[in-house]
Amino acid sequence: MWNFSIFCSLITLARTWPFVLLRLVVYLAIPIAYCTIIACGAGVGYGIGHIFILSDADAPARCAGIGGLIGFITATALVYGLREYLLYILKAGHIAVLVHLIAGEAVPGGQGQLTYARKMVTERFLEANVFFVFDQLIKAVLGSISTLTTGLASLIPVPGLMAAANLINSFIRMSITYVDEIILGYNIRMTGASPFENGMRGVVLYAQNSKIMVKNAIWLSFIVWTMTAVIFAATLTPAAAMVYWIPGPGAGYAVLFALALAWALKLALLEPFAITALMTVYFSAIEGQVADPEREQRLSQTSQAFRNLKDKALGGLAAV
Repeated sequence: MWNFSIFCSLITLARTWPFVLLRLVVYLAIPIAYCTIIACGAGVGYGIGHIFILSDADAPARCAGIGGLIGFITATALVYGLREYLLYILKAGHIAVLVHLIAGEAVPGGQGQLTYARKMVTERFLEANVFFVFDQLIKAVLGSISTLTTGLASLIPVPGLMAAANLINSFIRMSITYVDEIILGYNIRMTGASPFENGMRGVVLYAQNSKIMVKNAIWLSFIVWTMTAVIFAATLTPAAAMVYWIPGPGAGYAVLFALALAWALKLALLEPFAITALMTVYFSAIEGQVADPEREQRLSQTSQAFRNLKDKALGGLAAV
């Protein structure tokens, strides 16, 4: 079974309710904004299409489609423009508070928690671009670790080995879904070195404890996706009722909205729970351990992304 307590993880997460509420608002606002902007674009396009209806009867529908596409592109650009806020405040800030709570330290409640978290993240990463470079490097390193199994299996001509390696690799990919957040938590907890140096050590320690981490991450992935399916089924019920009572081409949008709502609730509520639980397992597993130089060397030999991270660690912030 797993090595985390669902109850304790939920209690810890509940103590960060300002972030949970903020995540809920943000991730629910995104699909609503998409639907609204796309609908407005389609409506404007439909109206413009009526100008040409005498020469082309299909003009309103065609222009509505073009307007909807423009609305989709506009909404995507707006979300991309907010990525700094979403990552720097929601992701890093929430993890910073969780790290302190798991360590038994006191954190303020209410809006003060958001200010407190922003201060901690700013002190750790100095600038947002440092955090973005760190985040992308960690993702690249973890991605290279997940593909190593398949790469090695392809060199050994044993029947069925590649299929087994692909299966193992799929489990590993599931296991690293939240690991970059765990490494970020380790980075915030260990303040004695540069972010990149701590990130390198955090990855090595993860590799040293990969067995217990993969096991718990797979359990958490199962829990999260099961609950996501339950939420989707629950939100699909009113959508199905809408399809029944108001049949027509717009029925598909109700299903898409149910899917978007389930996905938003997954990001806002379920993923923070998984991160909290896995972070508890990680900090417990690495207690008293130091990064193994031999394992670090093996990672350097097999992963270009890890070598890039190591170069940043050796170069410090000047390398950014």
